[in-house]
Amino acid sequence: MTQTVSIIGAGLSKFGRQPGITGRQMAVTAIAAALDDAGVRWPDIQVAFGGSDGSGLADTLVAELGFTGIPFSNVKNGCATGGSALFSAVNAVRSGTAEIALAVGFDKHPRGAFDPTPAEWGLSEGYGSAGLMVTTQFFGAKIGRYMREYGISGTTLAKVAEKAYRNGSLNPNAWRRAAISADEIATADMVNDPLTRYMFCSPGEGAAAVIVATEAAVRRLGGRPVRLRAISHRTRRFGSFEVFSPAVQGGGEPTSVSADAAEAAFEQAGISPADVDVAQLQDTESGAEIMHMAECGFCEHGEQESMIAAGDTEIGGRLPINTDGGCIANGEPIGASGLRQVHEIVTQLRGEAGARQVPGAPRVGFTHVYGAPGISACTVLSV
Repeated sequence: MTQTVSIIGAGLSKFGRQPGITGRQMAVTAIAAALDDAGVRWPDIQVAFGGSDGSGLADTLVAELGFTGIPFSNVKNGCATGGSALFSAVNAVRSGTAEIALAVGFDKHPRGAFDPTPAEWGLSEGYGSAGLMVTTQFFGAKIGRYMREYGISGTTLAKVAEKAYRNGSLNPNAWRRAAISADEIATADMVNDPLTRYMFCSPGEGAAAVIVATEAAVRRLGGRPVRLRAISHRTRRFGSFEVFSPAVQGGGEPTSVSADAAEAAFEQAGISPADVDVAQLQDTESGAEIMHMAECGFCEHGEQESMIAAGDTEIGGRLPINTDGGCIANGEPIGASGLRQVHEIVTQLRGEAGARQVPGAPRVGFTHVYGAPGISACTVLSV
C-alpha cells in the first residue's frame, strides 16, 4: 500500500531583484518559513533534496541550517529542478526512508537572457554558432506554429500576460507588481515573433521550500496539512518539440512530455482535469501557458481562444490559472519555480491567498512545470 504523503509546510523568499542578498540566503529564508509553517525545527528534517541552476550547491546550506548529519542530495533539472526535488522528497517518505522530508529550490540569475552552452546539453558547437541556443527563438517558433495550427490570436497571447501582471499586483512576494494592459503588451518591442518583451518571464531571483510528511507525522504534529494525491516526473519521448531540439520528427503531432506527466499525475490521483479547482502551469512566456492548458488536459487544442476571452482562467473564473502571477510576474529563478507553484496551490487550498484568493473554497489543485531539454513534473493536491 502506498504511503499517504502530505505537505505540512511551505515557504517562500521574496522574488525579484534583491541586491546584497545571495541565492543561498534566499534559500535559508524559504526553509525557515517552511519550518515555521509546519511547526517543526531543522533537526526534525530527516532527508532533504534541493537545487539551483547557478547559485551554489543546496547540500551546503547545512552550514547555515545546522550540521545534523542528514542525507541532502543536490538536484539539477533545468526549470523542473524544484519539481524534481519534491519528487525525490516524496519518494523518500513513501519508501519509509523518512517521516519528514524537505525540498528546496533557489537561484539568483544576472540580468539578461539565459546563456547556456551547447556542450552542457550534449550538442555540438555548431548548434550554438547557428544561434539555436537562444531560447526565445524556440518559444517564438513553437507558439507560432501552434497559433497557425489551432487558430490562436496575438490578442490571446497579450491577454495571458495581462492576467499574469494583474495577478502579480495582488501578490506581495511577486517581482512584477504593476498591472500592464493587453494593448501595451501587444505593442511592446518584438523579441521573437509573435512574442513581445512583456510576454516573457525574466531570469530572476528567489527561493521556495516545501516540507512533506507521513500520515503518522501529520497526526502527531497537527497543523494544516494539504494532501499530495499525486506527483509525476517524466522526460521527453521521441518526436517531441523541445528547447534545443526544435524540430517536428516523423508524421503527426509532436509528442508532449507535459501531456505524459499530467496524464500520469491524474491517473495516480484517480481524478480527471475537470476536478481541478485551481492550477499552476509553466508560463516561461504567455504562449507556453496556452499550450500547456491543452497538453495538461484542461481543454482541447484551440479551445483556449474562447476560454481566455470568456475569463475562464481568471481568479474568479472556471479554472483559475497562475493566480500568483506565474513566471511572468515572479520571474524565473530556475531552481525555485516548481516549488513556488506548489506553495501557491497550498496557499489557495488553505484559503490564505488574500486578495488573489480563488472564491468558493477550492479543494483540488494542480501544478505543472516544464524544463529544458524536455522534462516535466506535475502534482495533484487536495484538502
